[in-house]
Amino acid sequence: MDDSSRKDSPSTDGNQGTPRYEVGYCKPPTTTRFQKGKSGSPRGRPKEAKDKLPAINEERMKSILIEEAYRAIKVRDGSREVTIPMIRAVVRSMALAAVKGQARSQRMFTALLQATEKERKTEHDLTLETAIEYKTQWEDELERRTALGIVGPDPIPHPDDVIINVKTGEVHITGPVTKQEKVKWDRLRNRKHECLVEIRELKELQKEMPDDKFIQSEIEFEQRIYGIISKVIPN
Repeated sequence: MDDSSRKDSPSTDGNQGTPRYEVGYCKPPTTTRFQKGKSGSPRGRPKEAKDKLPAINEERMKSILIEEAYRAIKVRDGSREVTIPMIRAVVRSMALAAVKGQARSQRMFTALLQATEKERKTEHDLTLETAIEYKTQWEDELERRTALGIVGPDPIPHPDDVIINVKTGEVHITGPVTKQEKVKWDRLRNRKHECLVEIRELKELQKEMPDDKFIQSEIEFEQRIYGIISKVIPN
């Protein structure tokens, strides 16, 4: 038998008579070999990670676009570095390219600006029209209630709190717009009235005791509270 045959065949240990294998390339130790009939990977092949499909009513693409559009990035602004949303950086880059004379950027920027201004004008006109209609209808309804002696809950917001600037077309609401806000506003209005009553009574008392520092401190305290509330609820 030649050397190669002896190398591939098992040899026998003279002391114990057990087969002895030569360890080498493609010949791992017997203790680390796979056992016959037993899987070398009991848990099986790991499954590849897959993205969960979006629900029928979920618009994942829009969510991703919004998230990316407003993701903060760092850009150079002259000699300094600033952090701005991605969409601002894109629009700024387009505007700068338009200023440099790139015709395509000029057309895109102009079209985008015109569409945005048109949309804002449409929203403004709709808001103004809705406010005028709301205020007029509720003023007529409240007048009708007064004429007929009907008592009912006030509308929220109250038409008196809907302020329309005829010159500029701007609409402001100076009062509560929900029931929860109305509860808070009513509480503040009551406290504001209490401040006026308290200040008036303290000043009357101060006439009798002009040197009393406690009275003066209480007057100043109530005046501060009145001032704070007046910033939220103007006269």
